[in-house]
Amino acid sequence: MVTFFGVPIQALMGQLLLGLINGASYAVLSLGLALIFGLLNIINFAHGAQYMMGAFVAWMLLTYAGINYWLALLVAPLVVGLFGVLIERLLLHRLYKLDHLYGLLLTFGLALIMEGLFRQAYGISGQSYDPPQMLQGGVNLGFMFLPLYRGWVVVVALAVCLAVWAGIEKTRLGALLRAATENPALVRAFGVNVPLLITGTYGFGAALAAFAGVLAAPLYSINPLMGSNIIIIVFAVVVIGGMGSILGSVLTGFGLGLVEGLTKVFYPEASSTVIFVIMAIVLLIKPAGLFGRAN
Repeated sequence: MVTFFGVPIQALMGQLLLGLINGASYAVLSLGLALIFGLLNIINFAHGAQYMMGAFVAWMLLTYAGINYWLALLVAPLVVGLFGVLIERLLLHRLYKLDHLYGLLLTFGLALIMEGLFRQAYGISGQSYDPPQMLQGGVNLGFMFLPLYRGWVVVVALAVCLAVWAGIEKTRLGALLRAATENPALVRAFGVNVPLLITGTYGFGAALAAFAGVLAAPLYSINPLMGSNIIIIVFAVVVIGGMGSILGSVLTGFGLGLVEGLTKVFYPEASSTVIFVIMAIVLLIKPAGLFGRAN
């Protein structure tokens, strides 16, 4: 049997795959979180609840309407994104001139309300959601067995992250969004509807969280606490990458997923804390994060 530092290669590759899958979830979630903070300066603590809502909406679409996974990948983010638009229009837009703490407290309260509503309706035992037929099973790569759905999650998450980064950094719309954050009065003078841009940004960030939830639905048990279980890690990812850094969040998300997977192989006792240890070290050395810019 082939080993690596005494660890069977199949076990090592299996944990690396698991780390990549976790990293894909971290990357997509932290991408939405960084997008909202970077362009709106709102610390969106409801992001985990929106991730949970995405998974539940996909499950409800299948259970009550017979809508399959592929349509749910489009419909669930749209539903949660529209819900995010309502939140921004009715509540968040009143807080932009106040301290960040008010936005954090409001979104934290909203997260508790959403979790409570789903817990009341469905309990905490969890719901199952099968992957689509064409992505069931797997392929033997010789050194490991690759489940098709898990491979799909990594590929599509990476594609979405790169597409969003390119849209923000390389397009006219992305330039308008960044300009509206820095100088909204000037952008408004050019005839751009700045409130609409801001509302759309928050809705899109919520939709990204829901998209990650749909991807996660066949992998994990769908329950009201799934968002609160992951959001603290995602906040750590965003802090390490640099608050508001789109590219930093993506790279850090995938990277920390791999680090977490390797830790489970060589030192399992530290797997639940390694990300926070890295965060502490990064903040001591570079308080703005790996890709952040100091003010």
